[in-house]
Amino acid sequence: MLTVPDVISCDLRVLFVGVNPGIRSSQTRHHFAHPSGRFWKALQAGGFMPEVLQPAEEEKLLEYGLGLTNLVDRPTQSADLLTSDELRAGARRLRRKACLYRPRWVAVLGVVAYRVAFDALQAVVGPEERRLCSSRVWVLPGPTGRNAHYPLPRLIEEFRRLRIASED
Repeated sequence: MLTVPDVISCDLRVLFVGVNPGIRSSQTRHHFAHPSGRFWKALQAGGFMPEVLQPAEEEKLLEYGLGLTNLVDRPTQSADLLTSDELRAGARRLRRKACLYRPRWVAVLGVVAYRVAFDALQAVVGPEERRLCSSRVWVLPGPTGRNAHYPLPRLIEEFRRLRIASED
């Protein structure tokens, strides 16, 4: 089982946090590698970058002040196969990364996982009061194609809201 390496550096504008790698991402060792995923389209259409990147081009994110990591390293077919303990341990690791790398924003891509990981049962999509060290926190819908609650236009709008906030 291969892990997907972080795309990270100090003082990023936004560190995007996937819940965990899918099987395709684990096989390719690139974030959001499944063809039905909507992360790369939402990132571009939300105004973070001028082009839609391919997962293998993920290192280019750093040029735009963006990065990628996961709450949990273990790949699964679906994030709902993760345990609460795994998610809470992932939250502790994410806090350490935020303290070390100091991104302006930490954007967690999955409301349900965020609620469990951070014991924030009332959390909704958008900015949170919580900070991870100096980093502000934003919760985004999961970009998986299985997330029927958020069709692509709504997902893009949420990415756009974060992009605007991250420019302040």
